[in-house]
Amino acid sequence: MNPVRAVGRSSLGMLQTAGALTLFAGRGVAAALSPPVFLGQFLRQLGQIGYFSLPVVGLTAVFTGAALALNIYTGGGRFNAEQIMPQIVALGITRELGPVLAALMLAGRVSAAIAAEIGAMRATEHIDALQTLSTDPFRYLVAPRLLAAVLVLPLLTLVADIIGIAGGWSVAVASLGFNGSIYVKNTWDFLQAWDVGSGLIKASVFGFIVALMGCYHGYNASGGARGVGRATTHAVVSAAILIFAADYLLTSLFSHK
Repeated sequence: MNPVRAVGRSSLGMLQTAGALTLFAGRGVAAALSPPVFLGQFLRQLGQIGYFSLPVVGLTAVFTGAALALNIYTGGGRFNAEQIMPQIVALGITRELGPVLAALMLAGRVSAAIAAEIGAMRATEHIDALQTLSTDPFRYLVAPRLLAAVLVLPLLTLVADIIGIAGGWSVAVASLGFNGSIYVKNTWDFLQAWDVGSGLIKASVFGFIVALMGCYHGYNASGGARGVGRATTHAVVSAAILIFAADYLLTSLFSHK
């Protein structure tokens, strides 16, 4: 019976974690949507999550767009369809690669930083001190990060879309013999508002996931410095997995529109 017992224990543990995460997310959303709002913390998180993430998101987008253009041109050449490359690059960047890659970069950078910061506060009893001073940790620590990530990631995704398409354009013009103005016109005529809008909606959901995972694992960290390290690792891994799962669900939902 030991294997059965192990499976049952694992299943109950997963359900317990899912329930705890759901309750944590509910408290965080409730704190974010009701006053008071710690404006200083919110503005600080806007800078930390948004502004300082621009370089890594921009570099990821430009190289992804360039590589995507080369691969689509090579694949299209097998069917004499090289001329559709601008449209496919634009569609792939705006609907899928822009929001997903921007979210993954934030999962590696922001989720880890949030988990480490809040986990260190838990280890040094700063969170207990906030409660002693009648300050709700969810309003002071969790809500500003959730709001900032939900608002900032769509903006980062929009920047990634533009830079990624520009990366594809630069490779097409410099290496593949495309006319620059015709490339831009084909891209502009092909893209629809929903192509960009669906990616921005995805980005808002991914931003919530990134901040939530960092806050949850950091808030529940235990065991001193080693526990903070575990919380940081778990935050990044769980955020990445949930981003892919949410991407599939949202893509399935949007494909019917």
